[in-house]
This record gives sequence, structure tokens and C-alpha cells, in this order.
Amino acid sequence: MAKLKEKTKLMPGYKNPMQMPRIMKVIVSSGVGSFKDKAKFKIVEDRLARITGQKAAPRGAKVSIATFKSRTGDIVGYQATLRGKRMHDFLEKLIHIALPRTKDFRGISPAAADEMGNYTLGIKEHTIFPETSDEELKDVFGFAITIVTTAKSKDEVVKFLAHLGFPFKK
Repeated sequence: MAKLKEKTKLMPGYKNPMQMPRIMKVIVSSGVGSFKDKAKFKIVEDRLARITGQKAAPRGAKVSIATFKSRTGDIVGYQATLRGKRMHDFLEKLIHIALPRTKDFRGISPAAADEMGNYTLGIKEHTIFPETSDEELKDVFGFAITIVTTAKSKDEVVKFLAHLGFPFKK
């Protein structure tokens, strides 16, 4: 955690540390709507809790959709919002351990940043994290990681995350 926190002190191009973008929170979310078995919901919840270090909150469907066989209130996903020390620990683990373990990893796309200064990254297999790599591979699921920053533009968030050590494609 100390490495990531030290890198947020002052970045080239800023005169004052208070001008620099900051990471506000990290949201880790996974959809379970495609699972038919309720036991798999528990597996996703437990593994997300192990990966993030905190219990994932269930998310219910807002409206009923007949084609998806879902009703209002049915659990369609799990989400964990990380702040503070847990957020920094998770990002360190993501940058230095999980992303390099991804198959055929060539870097993350800078196009995934939005105009509001957020960056969203999709993970196809949860097994790239060391907490879950030793488990059965039949229940593999993916999830999304959204990094919410105070950056004002797409370019600023990409430069900021590259400064923190995120491996972007060349």
C-alpha cells in the first residue's frame, strides 16, 4: 500500500499536490443473472469477499423482465465498494499480482476511461487473484472494476493511472 500512496504525492505537470487527481473509491461488481443454481450465488459472494477483503452486497433487479425470467427484487449481482486502506491494498494486488497473471496480457486499454474521470476494467476470470486460484475451475466468473477518480478528463485519468503503475497498452 505504501508504494501506491507515495506515488499519489506529486505527479509531473502539477505545482501543488492538491491539484492532482485522487482515487475516491473502487467498485467491484459481478452479475449472477445467468446462473440458474442459487448455490452459485453464494460461491460468487464468498469469492468476491475474499478478493476484495469485504463482504459483497447483493443487488436486486429493479424491474421484472419475462425473457430473463427475473422479477423485481431477485438477486442479479453482487457489488463491493472499497475505500481507504482496502482500496489501496486491492489496487496494489491488481496492478502487481493479478493483471500480470492474466493469459496473453498485453496491457489494459486507455479507451476504457470515460469523460468523467472514471476507469472501468473487465476481468474475465476471477482466478487471476491469488485468493481464489487454488479452487475448482468449473465455477469461473468475471467481474468489473470501476476506479472513480477526481480527474477532470479522459486523458488526465489515463496519465494518473499510468503514473500509479497501471500497465497500459502502448
